[in-house]
Amino acid sequence: MIKKLPRILGPGLNKAGKFPSVLGNNDNITEKVNEQKASIKFQLKSKKNMVLGVPIGNVNMNEVEITNNANLAINFLVSLLKKNWQNVRKLYLKSSMGPSFRVYGF
Repeated sequence: MIKKLPRILGPGLNKAGKFPSVLGNNDNITEKVNEQKASIKFQLKSKKNMVLGVPIGNVNMNEVEITNNANLAINFLVSLLKKNWQNVRKLYLKSSMGPSFRVYGF
């Protein structure tokens, strides 16, 4: 039964990002959990136009940490695109309840 579970549930769990990862004998469980919590996934918000929503910080972070996370997220996103910055038309930063600020584009 256990051998059949990854084959049956694997595609659905993998799409949701909930597929279990292998934990070795020497791995630290708390480090692995914190690493999974800190990782983000770029999700497409709308199928009609390329709009991505990515969390880059939380309330407990200071300005320097949020700035570093924003730089890393933007550079990672641009590196995924075929033509890098030529594919980016506009780039906004927005808090959950606040106004949006244009970072790139006109």
